[in-house]
Amino acid sequence: MLIEDMYTKVFKALAHPIRIKIVKELVNRELCVCELNENVEFTQSNLSQHLKILKDAGILKSEKDGLKIMYSIKDRRVVDIISIVDDMIKDDIKNMSNKLKSVE
Repeated sequence: MLIEDMYTKVFKALAHPIRIKIVKELVNRELCVCELNENVEFTQSNLSQHLKILKDAGILKSEKDGLKIMYSIKDRRVVDIISIVDDMIKDDIKNMSNKLKSVE
């Protein structure tokens, strides 16, 4: 696998609103599918597919805890990536707001 393919795999895994939401849910704690399902508007099987994509990309890890499978962030640097993008989006929103105010 080429290094460019590795980049693409990570960014593709993060390129879905539900997967971003999943990662944000897991920032401060590990959760099982049933707990994640409470905050995501998809079926459990659909959620499991998203979790698999994130896991295959090396973003999440899972651990069996009795009958539950607990998910957590594998590499905390992904939180930094999301935080950087959050800051970029906030800056864009501020700039748009300022442009609208200057037009009025």
